[in-house]
Amino acid sequence: MQMIKVENVVTAFGNRIIHDGLNFTIKEGEIYGLLGPSGCGKTTLLREMVMLQKLTSGKIEILGKNVADIRREDAQNLRRQWGVLFQFGALFSSLTLAENIALPLGEYTRLSKKMIDEIVAFKLSIVGLKQSDAFLYPSEISGGMRKKAGLARALAMDPKLLFLDEPTSGLDPISAREFDALILKLRAMLGLTVVMVTHDLRSIYDTLDRVAIIDNKQIAYEGTLDDIASVKSEFIQTFFREKL
Repeated sequence: MQMIKVENVVTAFGNRIIHDGLNFTIKEGEIYGLLGPSGCGKTTLLREMVMLQKLTSGKIEILGKNVADIRREDAQNLRRQWGVLFQFGALFSSLTLAENIALPLGEYTRLSKKMIDEIVAFKLSIVGLKQSDAFLYPSEISGGMRKKAGLARALAMDPKLLFLDEPTSGLDPISAREFDALILKLRAMLGLTVVMVTHDLRSIYDTLDRVAIIDNKQIAYEGTLDDIASVKSEFIQTFFREKL
């Protein structure tokens, strides 16, 4: 099943064109990577997918809905079906981890406090945090724990889709590999489809099923990493040099 379809997407800021006709599809259950050099618009594209930014033209279809032309009610329903982990966690500093994770549940559901507390406890456990961590504030925890807490919040509504922006950025090598293993475990456990922006080469090879590589404003390559050596692209040949 096709979860996301990107068709002829153009993104421009004034006269500056970032994307000039992007096309790719993401299938159900895969971990899909958005790759490319700095400034190519990977995070911008992710923001367009989750309706935080408008595309200039083209179409992004998610779960059968065109996010570029969508009614308010449909947009709210879509938001309930995905979770987003931003690069630095984006936790609210004035809230405890438990309160951060509970936020979407309080916003979008009518569940009792007891039920929300049980869901929060479960989400903490599946991302590898302890129940005692629930009462800590973002300023009191490590970068790795912030990523896990942000991931727990992204999973609070049992989404079908998970968007990750540079999930291993800023982590030490051991924490980064643990986070990769966690994403693979959660995909298997929860049946997630994952869209990931990353430049972590080890993470790319350990987790991704397919990739779309943005270069020179277009998709330079889409597919598995098995065939990437044959692509005539300076960025690809340089970035993947040690693996080719």
